[in-house]
Order: sequence, then C-alpha cells, then structure tokens
Amino acid sequence: MILSLVGMPGSGKSTVGRQLARRLGLPFFDSDHLIEQRLGCSIREYFAREGEPAFRDVEEQVLRELAQGPSAVVATGGGSVLRPGTREALRQGGKVIYLRSSPEELYRRVRHDTQRPLLQVADPMARLRALHAERDPLYRETAHFQIETGRPSVPTLVNMIVMQLELAGALPPRA
Repeated sequence: MILSLVGMPGSGKSTVGRQLARRLGLPFFDSDHLIEQRLGCSIREYFAREGEPAFRDVEEQVLRELAQGPSAVVATGGGSVLRPGTREALRQGGKVIYLRSSPEELYRRVRHDTQRPLLQVADPMARLRALHAERDPLYRETAHFQIETGRPSVPTLVNMIVMQLELAGALPPRA
C-alpha cells in the first residue's frame, strides 16, 4: 500500500514522510525528486520551458507509477491535487494523508526559502492565502486522513499519522 502525503508547499510532506517511512520500515519517495530525475532538469526549468500542463502530465504519470508499485511512503508536490486524474490515482493507490497548515504557519516556515518559485512574488503571504483557498478543498477531497500540522514536532506528527492509520485498520496494530 502506498501512503501519499499531500499538502501545501512547506507543510512538511518530505520531512514527515521520511520519518514515517523509517518508522514503518518502508521506502520513501519524493515525487518532485523522481520527476526531476526523469526530466533531467529542475522542475523550475521544465516549468519555464514547457509550461505547467506539460509538467502536470509528467507528475501524473510518475504518481500513477508509484501508486502501482510496492508499499512506500510518497511525498507529493504541493500542486499534485490540481488534476482529477492525479487525485484519483492517489486515492486508488493507497491511503492519502493531508498535512494541513494555515497560510500563516506556512509563511512562518518558508519565508526565507528562496527555492520555492511560487513564493518568489511581491506578497508571498497573499500568494499562500490564494493557493490555500484554491487547494484546500482539493486536498480534503483527495485525503483519507487529515492531520493539522500546527506546531507539533515531526515525531509527534508521525505518531499522529500512525495512530490514525492503525485506528482505521490501514496498518496492523503494534505488538
């Protein structure tokens, strides 16, 4: 079974995903890294050269392939839920966990990160609010579980996810 983490940029998908995978003894994949390997260039370069629709095609293909593969934890890109086909692939491939963060919390985490093209704008807070308004309903629609990230530590978030999965019968209970 694939455990896919969805959420806004900066919500902790990669950080939490790595620790969750380690805790469950599963491989971890960051879909953005896999996409860059396939493209042979950065997502930012590809996006600029080929446009968003071409990027979303590759993203959907990579996530569909991961959904068919062996059990793993997958951190998805923040915009992975924008296409109905990708949302469907994520839901059918296993369990989807939405790491939900407020725009204010996201801004606190990513305000100094110059590697996030979406936030290299005059008013990053307004951009985060707009993205959150657009994507939050899609994350909710896609997810089987929702975890409020707020300020808990990464180990606490991992424990919360494992508990949710166990309660839902998606993981065998620990001995």
